[in-house]
Amino acid sequence: MKKLALTAAAAALCATPALADLDAARALVERHSALPEFTPPGPAFDAAACMEGQSMFVIGLTSANPFNVAISQGMLEAAGHVGFRIRDWETQLDPSQWIQGINTAVAEGFSLIDLQGGLPPEFLVPQIMEARAAGVKVTSTHNWDATTQEVPDFMDGAANTDYVTVGEIMAAWTIVQTEGRVNALVIGPDEITPTGPLRDAILGYFAANCPDCTASYINVPVNDWATQLQPATQNALLANPSINYVLPVYDSMSQFIAPAIQIAGSQAKIVSFNGTPFVMDMMRDGEIVEMLVGESLGWVGYAGVDANMRLLCGLDPVTTLNTPAFIFTRENVETAGIPATFNDGYGDSHIAGFKALWGVE
Repeated sequence: MKKLALTAAAAALCATPALADLDAARALVERHSALPEFTPPGPAFDAAACMEGQSMFVIGLTSANPFNVAISQGMLEAAGHVGFRIRDWETQLDPSQWIQGINTAVAEGFSLIDLQGGLPPEFLVPQIMEARAAGVKVTSTHNWDATTQEVPDFMDGAANTDYVTVGEIMAAWTIVQTEGRVNALVIGPDEITPTGPLRDAILGYFAANCPDCTASYINVPVNDWATQLQPATQNALLANPSINYVLPVYDSMSQFIAPAIQIAGSQAKIVSFNGTPFVMDMMRDGEIVEMLVGESLGWVGYAGVDANMRLLCGLDPVTTLNTPAFIFTRENVETAGIPATFNDGYGDSHIAGFKALWGVE
């Protein structure tokens, strides 16, 4: 019996991938499981004084997406604390409406246009250049990755997101949960600006920290989600039943992926990013969504306004949003509300933090 026990222990040791850096993965997961704290993105300044006579015009990717709406709401709230003019432009994922918004902002004398939440500025270069020639600054909030993507020269600035860390958290979680035995299906829409950094961070983390893990990637454009995302996922799971995690880079894709997992009879779990309320509700009420990396979109709005004010006031630029990535699981998802919201569950340290930073307490 003693010999058998030693043999079994040796076999178990050999079965665990020796090269998987479980300690690093656990540390990353633990760090982002702590309730976020406010860290000032820059020095304090008198926002009300320097913003006197200044104004902002916000154009989101689409007003049909609650994600964009929530960021805009945060921006409007932040502007209300400081007391400057701000307008949120309604769009429906239509480039002609984005162009109309830029033209309106110029005609109405706004100081700055913010292309918010994934709107691809490269589609609007002529209009952006015309706005800048008219003296209007053009920026973007929550579009590019803070470390791997360059902000184009035709922009005045941008407040970017640390998408790389988000992707690494997603990969690290699956490594910890499987003890280095991940077979992941990663899915994303390549046409969306942050998809590349998220995808590459996930796949890169597996390659660097878990060489025995396997992962494949499927591109499903946003316009095809309703018709192609479920069958693409289902076919992949049927072709490779050993897949144990599906990692859509944006959690709203889960509404089409979860049925595919069920129909395929797979035991795979979903791990994703954003903290979209209906997906948080799916996690709370079901078993398929296991973990979401969330961010407070109200916090994103405040941080974007902070970066824009610093630009308008001639202060040192802030190029990275100070919005923390925070892990939600079934253990803490109820803190996000029932039903969930975009802002509950993260605490509210950013509100007092920014107000103190701007001198508007």
